[in-house]
Amino acid sequence: MQIKLWINGKEYIDDIAPDTLLIDFLRANGHLSVKRGCETANCGLCTVMLEDKPILSCSSLALRANGLHVTTIEGLQEEAEDFGAFLADEGAEQCGFCSPGFIMNVLSMIKELKNPTEDEIKKYLEGNLCRCTGYMGQLRAVKKYYDLKNNKEAADEISK
Repeated sequence: MQIKLWINGKEYIDDIAPDTLLIDFLRANGHLSVKRGCETANCGLCTVMLEDKPILSCSSLALRANGLHVTTIEGLQEEAEDFGAFLADEGAEQCGFCSPGFIMNVLSMIKELKNPTEDEIKKYLEGNLCRCTGYMGQLRAVKKYYDLKNNKEAADEISK
């Protein structure tokens, strides 16, 4: 069956099998930041945004994205680099294997939750597994990134 979708703003039209997973379609088209980790939809490594909402591409059929926009970390390069610097500063990026999926979820969370509590941050990110860190560095990075974003928004409001 034929599928048409946009990945990071670029149109893709292809014939696929009805059971093709979105992760396989993305990787076959060169989007290698989308990784397979657990095969059980529990690790978050395959996270992408479908119409600006995070989804697990390992458990989503490519047909679900037909006619829609998919964003991988390559499509959010500037934001990903900004937050990635916070991860590095907090010692929370060690091997980097889980970073793309984690960053995709953090960037999505930033859009959805304005001033989350620590528990809300943990709840939002609980599906992201990392075998290298103890999660505390990641949590510090997220909190500092939120502080930066909130301070920037406040400064923007004052300058209006």
